[in-house]
Amino acid sequence: MKKKYCLLLVFLFVIFNVSAAVNGAGVNTIELASLKELISRAIIKVEKTDKSLWSYKISRNENEEGDISSSIEQYSPQTSEPWALKQINGQAPTKKQLEKFVKNKQEQRNTDKKEKQQEENIQIPLRKLINSESLYLVSNDEQHIVMAFNVYIKKLGKDSFGKLQGKLFYQKEQQFIEKISIWNNAEFSPMFTANITDLELTFIFVHINGAVLVKRNEMMMKGSFAYFTEINETSLDNYSEYLYQGKQIP
Repeated sequence: MKKKYCLLLVFLFVIFNVSAAVNGAGVNTIELASLKELISRAIIKVEKTDKSLWSYKISRNENEEGDISSSIEQYSPQTSEPWALKQINGQAPTKKQLEKFVKNKQEQRNTDKKEKQQEENIQIPLRKLINSESLYLVSNDEQHIVMAFNVYIKKLGKDSFGKLQGKLFYQKEQQFIEKISIWNNAEFSPMFTANITDLELTFIFVHINGAVLVKRNEMMMKGSFAYFTEINETSLDNYSEYLYQGKQIP
């Protein structure tokens, strides 16, 4: 009887230690910590990339409740006015559209400066999007490490807390985060009388000479506003023609 009791204690001890050490897709605590460190270094890689030293083109496409619009913008940091509107809805922009574009960009820069002063230690959205403590392994193959995490986006309101999930794809060869997907697992209200039923965000990055830059942003959102107004929006921003404008190759 005593021997059986001892064997039972040993069995329970083994089970407890195995279950305590395993996290996510069969990865133990030590391995998970190592994976989190890889992601942390990948985020730092993005933080060290100064996007303002690169010229690039953005092709924007939006569909807001059937109202479809498109534009092409050019960013050239070496010019006095870095932003230029090249095309809007497939045509050359009018003088009025150009003036409005320049005004909006100036207001956006002023807003960005204020936000940076208010959020001293937050340099880029990735640290807001990726909750490093909640990271767990989904899969690990020869090319990618896929990890899931919890998401809280302040601008989407307190009601979104616990209702957003995320997944990232870490590219092993060039050691950077190649893609981030975010979606909601329940309806939420970002503001009074607004209700979001479906939300999907996708961010795709490209690795160029050690720098990590945005390649594509996608957004899909459905819901209602003021109970009767339908929300049905999609947007797609493609970034291309990156050219480094700094003094030294990054």
